[in-house]
Amino acid sequence: MTRIEPLTAETWETFRAGFSRVPTFNWCWCQYWRLRSKDFAAERVPELRARLQTLADQDPAPGLVALDGDGPGAQAVGWVSLGPRTDFERIVRSRVIPTIDDRPVWSIVCFAVTRSARGTGIGSALLSAAIDYAAAHGATTLEAYPVLPVDGTFNPDAAFTGTLPMFERAGFVVVADRASDPSATFQRVVVRRDL
Repeated sequence: MTRIEPLTAETWETFRAGFSRVPTFNWCWCQYWRLRSKDFAAERVPELRARLQTLADQDPAPGLVALDGDGPGAQAVGWVSLGPRTDFERIVRSRVIPTIDDRPVWSIVCFAVTRSARGTGIGSALLSAAIDYAAAHGATTLEAYPVLPVDGTFNPDAAFTGTLPMFERAGFVVVADRASDPSATFQRVVVRRDL
């Protein structure tokens, strides 16, 4: 049985153990969007991990973790990072991701699903839980930056922000048709959902 919980001091060790082995995750520990480019480049992996662990002690949590099983044998199989847009300095300062308006929105910036759990609906379950979590913490608008398919497929290196079809199924609509550099090998859009 899979359950989704906020990342807290209590869930940290299970989360850390599960995602330390995921190469596409453990290089940044979900700090890429939270830091300015130069600050992110200056950090090493242990410092990035420590930053996320510090955030796990705060409310709201920096994200939600999907846990498979109960008790000490539980394993982390999925992750979604979210919070007030103002918490994500790279987005706030971005010349590419537009600020749509001055409403206080929350952003969903990252998904990670372990290889063993892919294709089981964990990503969609995390998105649904993120919507509920943001609403419970007073968010009125949720924003995300999913990748678009190219020739019917997704660049797996870029899909960590989620995919447009997943967000559309959850009631999000495109509000800006560009959230990536035009020269990039993938394209992102800005989607929103009112809560």
